[in-house]
Amino acid sequence: MVGRADVVRELDRCTREAFSGRARSVVVTGPAGIGKTALLRAFLKGDACRDAAVLQGSCVVGGSRSSFSGLRALLGPGARRALLCGAAHPAVPALAPGALDGRPPHAPDVQHAFHALYRYAADALDRRPLVLALDDARHCDELSLRWLEFLLRRSDDRPLLVALTRQSEATALTRGVPAHHALADLVAHCRTTTLRLHPLTEKDVGEAVREFFPVPAAPVFVTRARAASGGNPRLLGRILRELRAAGAGPGVGGADRIAETAERVLAGWARELLDRQPPWVGEVARAVAVLGERGADHVGPLAAVPADAVEDARRVLCEAGLVPGNGQLAHSAVRAAVLAPLDPQALASLHARAALLLSDAGRPAEEIADHLLRLPAIGEPWVPGVLLEAAARAEERGAPETAARYLYRVLEVDPDSVDIRVRLARVLADTDPPEAVGLLREALAPSVDVRTRARIAAQFGTTGLAVRECSVALKILEEVLDALDAELGPDPAPADRELRTLVEAVFLIVGSHGRSTLAATRKRAASMALPEGDTPAQCQKLAAMGILTAFDGGPPEPAVQQALRATASPHLRLKNWTLINSALVLGFADRTEEAVHSLDRVLRHGRKNSAIWTYSLALSIRAVLKHGVGALPDALADARTAVRLSSSERWSGTLVMPRLALAGVLVDRGEAADAERLLAATEPAWREQYVWTYHRYLMVLGRARHALGDPEGALALFRECGRSLEEAEVRQAAFLPWWMEAAGVLAELGRAAEAQEPAAHGTRLAQQWGTPRALGLAALARGLATPGERGVELLGEAVRELAASPARVEHSRAELALGRALLARGDRREAREHLRTAAGLAQRCGALALGQDARDALVAAGGRMRKLTASPLDLLTAMERRVASLAAGGAGNRSIAQSLYVSVRTVEMHLTSVYRKLGIAERAQLAMVLRSSGERGARAPDPAPPAGGRD
Repeated sequence: MVGRADVVRELDRCTREAFSGRARSVVVTGPAGIGKTALLRAFLKGDACRDAAVLQGSCVVGGSRSSFSGLRALLGPGARRALLCGAAHPAVPALAPGALDGRPPHAPDVQHAFHALYRYAADALDRRPLVLALDDARHCDELSLRWLEFLLRRSDDRPLLVALTRQSEATALTRGVPAHHALADLVAHCRTTTLRLHPLTEKDVGEAVREFFPVPAAPVFVTRARAASGGNPRLLGRILRELRAAGAGPGVGGADRIAETAERVLAGWARELLDRQPPWVGEVARAVAVLGERGADHVGPLAAVPADAVEDARRVLCEAGLVPGNGQLAHSAVRAAVLAPLDPQALASLHARAALLLSDAGRPAEEIADHLLRLPAIGEPWVPGVLLEAAARAEERGAPETAARYLYRVLEVDPDSVDIRVRLARVLADTDPPEAVGLLREALAPSVDVRTRARIAAQFGTTGLAVRECSVALKILEEVLDALDAELGPDPAPADRELRTLVEAVFLIVGSHGRSTLAATRKRAASMALPEGDTPAQCQKLAAMGILTAFDGGPPEPAVQQALRATASPHLRLKNWTLINSALVLGFADRTEEAVHSLDRVLRHGRKNSAIWTYSLALSIRAVLKHGVGALPDALADARTAVRLSSSERWSGTLVMPRLALAGVLVDRGEAADAERLLAATEPAWREQYVWTYHRYLMVLGRARHALGDPEGALALFRECGRSLEEAEVRQAAFLPWWMEAAGVLAELGRAAEAQEPAAHGTRLAQQWGTPRALGLAALARGLATPGERGVELLGEAVRELAASPARVEHSRAELALGRALLARGDRREAREHLRTAAGLAQRCGALALGQDARDALVAAGGRMRKLTASPLDLLTAMERRVASLAAGGAGNRSIAQSLYVSVRTVEMHLTSVYRKLGIAERAQLAMVLRSSGERGARAPDPAPPAGGRD
């Protein structure tokens, strides 16, 4: 690329060569605003032209139609007066405006004027070097350009320099015009050098910024200014002037305002450019604005402009920086400026024509539908079909909100369509549940046949969970079940049987969520046959029945088998609630890996389909499961992501589970005050209706209050949790062990006898369920409630049971309780052993509050241990820490994979997890986090020769 300094040097070289007696011409080209005129003026005033006679002028718009307009501008009034006294006097009449308009260069009177003007130039060249400088030569007339070429051919050994500037994008617009051919012949002359002026470099932009602002510019300001202006000096100047006028400086704050300012300036730039161009350039620009990148092949037909003219117009727009290489207009503001001259009716007509063009060309339905959305009304009979097809494509690629926009337009055409309402409700279920439920309620008209009503009711039930419509949904589902029984009879066809199973499954799902409906739902489920799990509806029903079985309290095997059967078939397209309910059952049974696998399937589906509500719910449940096995860093990352995603939605208040999951982790992280504030932000109406949210809210808030020094308040919350679970007849020991927390608080308050009651209640539940976690927690509760040697024995039993379970945080709590009991008995040595184990477990889990308690107790027992930290790196697993360290040291993914003997995909997964946990986005930030935490990036060993593929 040729820089500005290089252009100046080349101009100087050509000038020296010309003044040495070898006539030359130089043409400086570049897009509008690139600085051609300023560079030419600076050159003419510089040292290179100091001893020469300089004649300079600028061509004006429309000058190409007036003979010798370029020479009149070049000679100026003074030079024309000199012609009257010299040998060129015969040329004076020919220079009069319009004197030779329409005459070809070879006409006798034109040739006569050429020779007379040559004698004038020759006389000047006899005295000293001569520079003829003509700015904006694209507007020059043919005769002036032919005479300059004539002069160059006859002045081969004279000190002559002809310097022209020409807007590069204009060559396309003047193609076919005589002046264009004349300019092309001049440029092709053997003594002509063409210099293209390229955009400003970052260094050039930095110098320009210094001219506008008295203080040093931040590097990011210079970088963004160059990117926004494309290195165009005129555009850069406008942007900088606007920023200065708005009081923005060249610092980071000013850099943040560059993009918005540039869009505004570029929009004005677009209007000015199009005002100067022929009308068909504007038509092409508007076609580009309407069609965008995907309709690039149809710009000509839409603009009604020939193909070669389309390319010429594109070149103009591209050279001006309005259309980058992707074929689209640079900014939305530019698009708005291009379309601004059109009234709404004209713009709608343009979009209607675009839709027809794309439809006739067989383009994808979504491309056509994007234009149909912009029409004020849909009148053509073919339009709804295109919109429906576009909606289906949008659903397939995971764009439900786009699909909804298409379906809303179809609903305008057919407002009574039940099918469209149901389909629209389906795509809105995760993005706008209240709207989806409203559509389904309207679709549930009495006139709808029972089978259609059954499908709508099932959809209403699962969607209604997001908007507190459990009671309404259950009533509708019961009515539909009764109607199906009456319609289908005792031996329905397979399709009808599957439909009825689906309605039953949804009934169980909805009923198992409500605090007031759970007991009745369990009674109805008891009369239902257990399905095999051979169809999607059977799997959904089986998983829902698994939850109800688990809530009965045990033993776990029947519920686990139901959950496993529900998710066993790899060939069935399972519903989200099948996987979620199965994961909950498996989580109760400490089969966490299988539970997480089910949730991962939900999350993959949610990512693919932009199902934000379901995705956030599944992510928060996964956070609870990981919290339960002591993987607090992973749980924290999942819960934070779920809160962030759901908080950005209109329905954020309806989904409480993400905040409950996050608050639970924060309590164990030693951030109980933050947890309490988070819980206070949940709306009572949404958290209190459901079994899953109300009781978890009470438990987490109770633990937060306890951590903040309010044991009585905590105890009241734990007891309310137990009372409400008993009322709902939930006897699941692993669901929310309020009894263990209550026993611990009572023991701490010195009310050991009172602690016996919740401990005994939990023991009965745990013995029925029988998993090591439940039995360990029951032993822990009894040990806390039992003083003396028997209490120590029970705490030892709790440690053994929990060590055999995946519950690492509870294991740490049991070790801490046993260590304290041993210390109280005077057995300091054994106490230190258990306290050190408790602290180490808690540290590895990321349970900082528990770890700190264990360390304090260890120090009180005479042990030593370094202080626990809250470093961000504590969030990382051992493998994640190794991968992060190597990445921060500069190793690529393939090198890391080879050094750790894992796949590149595994490295990518670990890095994604690292970035998510640490709240960063790139490797450079990773290195900064590691440095601030006192760790350096490791250097990966030299990789083995690649076996193929890319790193």
